Amino acid sequence: MLPTFNPNEIKGVYLRCTSDEVGAMSALAPKISPLGLSPKTAGDDIAKATGGWKGLRITVKLTIQNKQAQTEVAPSASALIIKALKETRRDRKKQRNIKDNGNSTFHEIVSIARQMRHPSLARELSGTIKEIQGTAQSVGCNVLGHHPHDIDDIHSGAVECPAS
Repeated sequence: MLPTFNPNEIKGVYLRCTSDEVGAMSALAPKISPLGLSPKTAGDDIAKATGGWKGLRITVKLTIQNKQAQTEVAPSASALIIKALKETRRDRKKQRNIKDNGNSTFHEIVSIARQMRHPSLARELSGTIKEIQGTAQSVGCNVLGHHPHDIDDIHSGAVECPAS
């Protein structure tokens, strides 16, 4: 027996998708159909909301109430770093295993850390900055021309981290 669904209740569904593309309806339908939404309209809403993140895998939050969906983009740290590098857009179906090689400023890393402060597990902003630098290392970009794994400057206080 299926559980009853109150249409006035607010439901949240998180989906991981490639931006600016309508995903497979067969993957979207089991998550959305029990809530009273059409997978086609939800897919079109997701494609519209993620237009600025073309070619990146991002998380999308669908807030559903009264059979109406509101789409909100919840980007990951790696998506924010790749977007900050301002590299040319690539087709993910033609090019595989892309390594980004760019140079980012410390100011960009701090602004990304401020955006990711809430989902971070660090106590202070300096810890979140270190997490973002670790993500920058996995993406393959440098910070101020140095390897992002070199966080000794943050530990010693040579690079001043904002308090919040």
